[in-house]
Amino acid sequence: MSDTEAGPRDVVLLGSTGSIGTQALDVISSHPTRLRVAALAAGGGNIGLLARQCVDHRVPVVAVAAPVADELLEAIRALAPQLPPPTLLVGPDAAAEAARLAPGGVVLNGITGGVGLEPTLAALETGATLALANKESLVVGGHLVAKALRRPGQIVPVDSEHSAIAQALASGVHEKGLTSPVVTGRSEVAALVLTASGGPFRGRTRADLADVTPEQALAHPTWAMGPVVTINSSTLVNKGLELIEAHLLFDVAPERIVTTVHPQSIVHSMVTWVDGATTLQASPPDMRLPIALGLTWPERLDGVEDPLSWDAPQSWTFEPVDDETFGAVELARRAVAESPTHPTVYNAANEVLVEAFVAGRLDWLGIVDCLFEVVESHEGVTDPDLGAILDVQEWARARAAEAAARRGR
Repeated sequence: MSDTEAGPRDVVLLGSTGSIGTQALDVISSHPTRLRVAALAAGGGNIGLLARQCVDHRVPVVAVAAPVADELLEAIRALAPQLPPPTLLVGPDAAAEAARLAPGGVVLNGITGGVGLEPTLAALETGATLALANKESLVVGGHLVAKALRRPGQIVPVDSEHSAIAQALASGVHEKGLTSPVVTGRSEVAALVLTASGGPFRGRTRADLADVTPEQALAHPTWAMGPVVTINSSTLVNKGLELIEAHLLFDVAPERIVTTVHPQSIVHSMVTWVDGATTLQASPPDMRLPIALGLTWPERLDGVEDPLSWDAPQSWTFEPVDDETFGAVELARRAVAESPTHPTVYNAANEVLVEAFVAGRLDWLGIVDCLFEVVESHEGVTDPDLGAILDVQEWARARAAEAAARRGR
């Protein structure tokens, strides 16, 4: 039975007030016969927007991490006094509770940061499809995520790069009826190619970047993203996280995952095959397409975005990553090859270092310099459980704070 015949598919949306969340709601609003919101989860820092989302989508359950239940209910009543109030889940575990509410539907995890791990595990444990935009879940706890999987293809990647790889891989599968975005026939894959926009500092040298300000780092030339992701894009830490994610999602060795700078952001990533062919996915730089595909995989929704136009000249360019200036990608490759917890350290330390940079306590070059220091000092845990991962995160945060303080400004 198709989704249309069965009625709309339930969507639990985690991180609803962020960039991924707001665009996902645009997709859902445009396809009401295919998708409906079963629950929203947000940090609670933007009560006005969250209340509007609750009213516009008639949301039955809302989860907030911050203790803002009274303020949220008041804001909802002010917008729509006639609506019955939603059921509220409040506290640090609220998103994980919400993730358990749609076992037959899809959970879109658009939370930013390592805090997205427990909601990811909760969603997988119910058997729900997980549309994963929170790459940190895999980076921090890939070992646990692999154990929590209930079926092949349960995770559908939403990052544009990994969505592109999933689409390209699917084109090379000859098993009839295979719908998983994680393809089993990997012996035919020679390499995964991640594209990077290059961020705001493409072409600069280390000497050019000694006095970068947060405002400059936040001025991304192509994508509109949240502040942490945007800073990570400027250092290429984001591409390092994506390399780790690609390795864990597609089981391709890190040395066979390469990165190329593609400033037009039209080609979202590629797969090179053993016969020398390369398959790519191209579309305008708009996250609605991978979000929509994550919600309905393997089917596609109509009219998600305007296709590329071929009635005017255009050029797509590709260039190698400058590893001397942007060393974060190579560090990620080394980290994921070292132990299950080295990527945990990579992510947790970076979060602290980005915060220090934005607060003016650390220079921009210091983000990756200190990241090298912390990751290389970690001894690694071979078979971590959740408690061990949480302990490693705390260790990494403390070491990163110490490294930032030593470097200072």
